Amino acid sequence: MISTRPAVRNSVDRVLLAGGVVAGPLWVAVALVQGLSREGFDFRRHPVSVLSNGDLGWVQIGDFVLAGLLCVGAALALRRTPHPGLGPVSGPWLLGQYGLGLVLAGVFVADPLDGFPAGTPRGPGPVSWHGVAHFGAGAVAFSALIAACLIAARRFARRGERGWAAYSGVTGVFFAAAWLALMAGGGQAVALVVFAVAVAAGWAWVSVTLLRVVR
Repeated sequence: MISTRPAVRNSVDRVLLAGGVVAGPLWVAVALVQGLSREGFDFRRHPVSVLSNGDLGWVQIGDFVLAGLLCVGAALALRRTPHPGLGPVSGPWLLGQYGLGLVLAGVFVADPLDGFPAGTPRGPGPVSWHGVAHFGAGAVAFSALIAACLIAARRFARRGERGWAAYSGVTGVFFAAAWLALMAGGGQAVALVVFAVAVAAGWAWVSVTLLRVVR
């Protein structure tokens, strides 16, 4: 009798990797629709994380958790299907760390901020324990994504794939710079908008990199 286990595992891995590909577009689309439709939210004044508050806060919480779980699933598949740029160990671990950070960012809700949700006083407002935990979860996710981009850039460069190396390196450096600018600039409009763009760029890198594995 011929075992079908390898074929089944291959099929499951493809599904898990495909989930990682769609995680980014899904997360960005849900956050963008909410940001443009929910009363009082302004991308120039509020980080996407505050969308986890209010009557519809469960939507963004679910967005964080689902995208994170999809990344964790893709990381598990990536261990059995190594990516030439991410490597057999560092890539899966960093993608899994990124996904875990997103899940925790959904579990630990960011604090209401500067008039959002509607009725919240203007200004930074008090910081709760779960707000601090949310920032910590973000640090877990962001540091993993930056490291994954930079490691991939080095690996691609060694393979002579200059285009992929440049794309990965620029994405990692841009994300790191935008994150540092956000922390240094507080709630300044430019820093918030640039960081939102960096998050979308980071997700795009995750999607196209995993898509290469699927293909």
